[in-house]
Amino acid sequence: MFRRGFLILLMCLMLALVGCSNNGDGKATDQKPDTLVIGLGGDAVSLDPAEVTDSVSENVSQSILETLVTFTEGKTKVEPLLAKEWTESDDGLSYTFTLQEGVQFHDGTPFNAEAVVYNFERWMNADEDKFFMYGSVFGGYEGDENHVIESVEAVDEHTVKFTLKYPKPTFLKDLALTPFSISSPEAIEEHGEEYGSNTVGTGPFTFEEWKRKNRVTLNKNEDYWVDGHPKLDQVIFRIIPDNSNRLNALKSGEIHLMDGLNPENIDEIEQSENFKVFSRPSLNLGYLGFNVEREPFDDKLVRQALNHAVDKEAIIKAFFAGQAEPAKNPIPPVIQGYNDEIEAYPHDPKKAKELLKEAGYPDGFKMELWAMPVARPYMPDANKVAESIQSDLEKIGVKAEIVSYEWATYLDKVKEGEADSFILGWTGTNGDADDFIYNLWHEDNIGSLNSTRYANDELNRLLSEARTITDQDKRDKLYKRAQEIMHEDPPIVPLVHATPALAGRADLKGFDPHPTGRIITTEISFE
Repeated sequence: MFRRGFLILLMCLMLALVGCSNNGDGKATDQKPDTLVIGLGGDAVSLDPAEVTDSVSENVSQSILETLVTFTEGKTKVEPLLAKEWTESDDGLSYTFTLQEGVQFHDGTPFNAEAVVYNFERWMNADEDKFFMYGSVFGGYEGDENHVIESVEAVDEHTVKFTLKYPKPTFLKDLALTPFSISSPEAIEEHGEEYGSNTVGTGPFTFEEWKRKNRVTLNKNEDYWVDGHPKLDQVIFRIIPDNSNRLNALKSGEIHLMDGLNPENIDEIEQSENFKVFSRPSLNLGYLGFNVEREPFDDKLVRQALNHAVDKEAIIKAFFAGQAEPAKNPIPPVIQGYNDEIEAYPHDPKKAKELLKEAGYPDGFKMELWAMPVARPYMPDANKVAESIQSDLEKIGVKAEIVSYEWATYLDKVKEGEADSFILGWTGTNGDADDFIYNLWHEDNIGSLNSTRYANDELNRLLSEARTITDQDKRDKLYKRAQEIMHEDPPIVPLVHATPALAGRADLKGFDPHPTGRIITTEISFE
């Protein structure tokens, strides 16, 4: 009897130390309080953000790698990070950065000016298919006529000088973008083509393990250069594609923070004392894109017709629970240069039919409508939205077959021009119109970010000019004209600007729901 009682007591003590699975209130007693588990809607493509454009890859790598400068909390104003200060020449053609001292990469090698030079030369001298974000942001690669960076040189161990060929008004904001995070040169040389699965940076967490389509595990950087940070010992990114399943994982205590909270679940989370909602400012666009090189989408009358056919208000009411506004332009209203004088295409099936008849399709046509397989802030459930669009198009005689693929395959196929039409979106990175319109619709980006394969000579000229002047009033005029062009000759149906919602445990603190969509874990902890 004594032995049995002793064993029961011992088991209870062990359970108390290890923790039970959960207690039904969302507080995960099986997780150490110094471990944060984040639920994401899709897997990363690579942990080297220089070679990808998807937000999941960036959100994971942001805990491993760091940029020279970063954005302030909640805003797109630039502040120091690996560079502690900088000066800009009067003509806007040179920037000199003083770097933080005593910083090391996770492999023990020093972060210094030579490492910065190595990374930029790696990007600018690579094949354009490898680092297309670099080419998109900086006007091409070494030797290209529009490549803005003349040189990057190490003045001394902790000083780097960038010399530009022409003024670039967004240069500092560009350096804050995650794809331009600084990696360990020795790690890049060691791992070669496999570096994207073996990333080494200066960030608050070090890479531990990546189980594809399951989780990415990061451990605390014990030698992190910012005193008292990070607050946690471990961060785990769990891959849970379905929003509802992700919410259930939050409630059961399997995860502590989730992206892609369905709008219809917001009230439930807000009314719970165990959880809270984090809302990001709207700096995004969800859209239906057309491959303008394919018939019948090479005819702007057809694209205009489909703009009239889609009922955006119905989509927002059904799938966003009011947490979005209908889009009429390719940039959100919060961005400087937004053209509010443009009149949105009204939902008008009759007008849509007239335009189709004028284009030579009085009986409509058949098409494929590709739907993203993952949730994104600008599109929490692409398949349901696709079904709504499918219904709208059927009313004007257009029969759309919904198609989907695994996320990485979906992105590759859309980029290569294999889709008739597709649902995609963009979350702004630096708060500038250039980040949306140039990246997604300049002819130079066909085959990378310009998945519509749209090419308009006047638009190209305006966007290129806006990249070379620092007068913001003049830039605003150029971007307003660009929006007029894209309204009259639309490569897309702008659908929504969403207010993305995340959900987390009520005792979570230090998380910044940044408008760019980034997830920075340095300050996060539990009360």
